[in-house]
Amino acid sequence: MTAATTPQKSSLRAVEWLNFFLADVQTGLGPFLAACLAASGWNPGRVGYVLTFGGLVTVAMQTPAGAVVDAVRRKRTLLAASLGALVAGAFVLISGLSPFKVYVAQVLIGGSAPFLGPTVAAITLGILGAKGFDRQFGKNQAFNSAGNVFAALLIAGVSYKFGYRSIFAVAPVLAVPALFSLFRIDAKQIDYARSRGAKPDGEKPKAEGLRELLKDHVLLLFFATAFLFHLANAAMLPQLAELLAKGNRQTAAPFMSACIIVTQVVIALSAAWIGRRASTSGRKPLLLIGFGVLPIRGVLYTLTHAAGILIAIQTLDGVANAIFGVVSILVIADRTRGTGRFNLAAGALATMVGIGAALSTTVGGQLIQHLGFNASFLGLAVIAVFAVALLWFGIPETLTRAGTDIAPLDAGKGPASTDMEVFAQ
Repeated sequence: MTAATTPQKSSLRAVEWLNFFLADVQTGLGPFLAACLAASGWNPGRVGYVLTFGGLVTVAMQTPAGAVVDAVRRKRTLLAASLGALVAGAFVLISGLSPFKVYVAQVLIGGSAPFLGPTVAAITLGILGAKGFDRQFGKNQAFNSAGNVFAALLIAGVSYKFGYRSIFAVAPVLAVPALFSLFRIDAKQIDYARSRGAKPDGEKPKAEGLRELLKDHVLLLFFATAFLFHLANAAMLPQLAELLAKGNRQTAAPFMSACIIVTQVVIALSAAWIGRRASTSGRKPLLLIGFGVLPIRGVLYTLTHAAGILIAIQTLDGVANAIFGVVSILVIADRTRGTGRFNLAAGALATMVGIGAALSTTVGGQLIQHLGFNASFLGLAVIAVFAVALLWFGIPETLTRAGTDIAPLDAGKGPASTDMEVFAQ
């Protein structure tokens, strides 16, 4: 990474802690919701419908959110407003888990989520530019996962002592340090052109629309692989939560905490290394590992119902999500350099991820209800095999040529360079 000035280092440290506390706020509003609804007597099919609805709200907002993040200059204000909507959703859940309230909360949470991660990524890219982005984004993900571990432990203790609904109170409390970290970022350090993947040094960005970006066949195929990956992956953790919580309402949240902690510890320990490795050895080898463990995980879940072993299998979830979470954004950065549409393309990727995740929870819930947990895990594993095959045969290496901050995208004709060359240090 290039040397940073002291103000830049201070802003980057604030970005890292922002990732930590944003993870805290979001943790109790994500996978824990499935466990709480199951513990409240909701059947798997109804839980699946609720999660799908929230996913569809998010999907509808992802690509527009990317365009908004590209366009808005006041990135910190945008992030603060999105965080406020998320906290409002938490207050709705605190007031009760009736179907109406749960769906209203899903609108607020699902509508705000598409702005959070992309805005943080844009801020990071705006501070550092392309050459420093790989490693810093890995660090960001490590802080995010450490925040998930902290929040999971906190939520386990709070829910055990005060009841499962109290977990939703954690989000508003932890939103305060998140906002403090956000406004510790120096707005002057965020270069508007760099934050959207445009040309540096004040040059007028070549702002391409989504239609132009979709002429890049590599980008299209990568969107398809991301869809299949999340169609297979998204339902596995909520299903595991339902399986572990079945018939034991009091321990639902602690079991879920254990699953999340295992996953997030793996991500926290490996994300920074993945960012460094991706900048030297390329994106595709890491992606193949991340995709490859997913079908293995699905099969392993069918071999035992012992809680301890099932939780241990979550290490594979950590591997898959650490790699996808870091490397997928780096692939988008590779393919959109010089276009001024980094966030728009990232939003389109998130849309495909959201569609896959939304369909996953519905498919998984219906398979459980009609055929049982084992059939659902095996069905998701088969989908994961198709994702690996498409990645293997359809996606070339996207690591671009060293020595420039912007490597223009040659849409539809493969990456600017297929050599796995090292970025300038």
